[in-house]
Amino acid sequence: MASRPLLRASSAVRHVRRYRQPVHIRFLSTLPSKDVPKDASGQTPARQQSWLTQNVKSNPVLYTIFLGLARALGYGSPQQLANWRALHLYNHLCAQRVDEEPDFWKNECALPPTFQSWFTITNFHVWLLTVRLRSLPSPHGTQHIQGLIDHFFQDVEERLRYVLQPGVLPPRSPSQSSPNSPENSTPLPQVRADNASYISPYLPSQFYTPPSSVPPPDTFPSPAAYAKGQKRGRVPERVIVRQMKILKEQWAGLGMSMDLGLVRGDTELAAAVWRNLLGARGAAGIGLPNEKGIKADETRPAFRRSVNLVGGAIDRVDKLDIDAEEMTDDQSGVHDFPPQESDRYISYPELMSALVTYIRRETQRLEAVADSSIFGPRTIGREGEGIAALRWGSIRQ
Repeated sequence: MASRPLLRASSAVRHVRRYRQPVHIRFLSTLPSKDVPKDASGQTPARQQSWLTQNVKSNPVLYTIFLGLARALGYGSPQQLANWRALHLYNHLCAQRVDEEPDFWKNECALPPTFQSWFTITNFHVWLLTVRLRSLPSPHGTQHIQGLIDHFFQDVEERLRYVLQPGVLPPRSPSQSSPNSPENSTPLPQVRADNASYISPYLPSQFYTPPSSVPPPDTFPSPAAYAKGQKRGRVPERVIVRQMKILKEQWAGLGMSMDLGLVRGDTELAAAVWRNLLGARGAAGIGLPNEKGIKADETRPAFRRSVNLVGGAIDRVDKLDIDAEEMTDDQSGVHDFPPQESDRYISYPELMSALVTYIRRETQRLEAVADSSIFGPRTIGREGEGIAALRWGSIRQ
């Protein structure tokens, strides 16, 4: 099995930063946050080029010098082209995948519509795409994988900050979503953020509604009072760093277990699917309801969840009461089914088989795709071409 060139993913956690200045130069808008004027037809007029741009474009010598300087600074380099391509791969193949078949994840897999569920499903498809990117010739494979992981954790960090540090980033507009997203989504409140000029390059998801630690703006007497409430509702930076480390552990754990299953066989792969995508429900046994006067097993609690003892939020495993921790509701919505719903376990073998079949089918399909289709045109401004041909198939076929 090829080694996974993903060791730099830890840098996405170590360099968690405060959003005070824009960080994605290519995707930032230089326009102010106020409404942009429109012409009589309702369309935003094209932005007029500056005198410097016009002079450089009209002078072949200056234009050649400018392009040479841009290349020397890394603009249009193989690494940058791979990073831009990875952005489109991530946005349309990973981050939006959960919105394409939400009923399957919510109903059949019993995953609640939360950020954690979105992260789990997106992480799964990031891994699935990484399997194909590893086979790209060097250094393209490493460059595309690193770009994909960087965009993944950048998106995750933004989503965490939107919830835990309200007002630092402006909410993502629902108009950014993919064509498969529902049109009747509820717009997010448009409040001026500390970094209002920042425009996220990542697409929003309609799978879950981001909770807010601050009441709605209309409950405050004034915008100034709402701004103060936002600042008081922000968690310390160490909480963001801690959550990012937990999510990094989940990313690494899913990747290693899925890799092992991909090599060892479908049985091992089904076990990895059960642990990582289905919450390892029933690991401590299945509670059954009372039937025909037979008393239920009172030693088995009706509520139980699986606890990850490696990494994450568990600091001192030796002092942990595992039974008490398993019976504590962590508000994640992922736990064993209660006795009155124990019949839902009957479909688990077929559900795991469907997901394993999906993994095998999609890996084989991407294996048959030419490397040039994965790369794309490798031309500035055309990084998103050919993405539609790479889209995942339906989970159940």
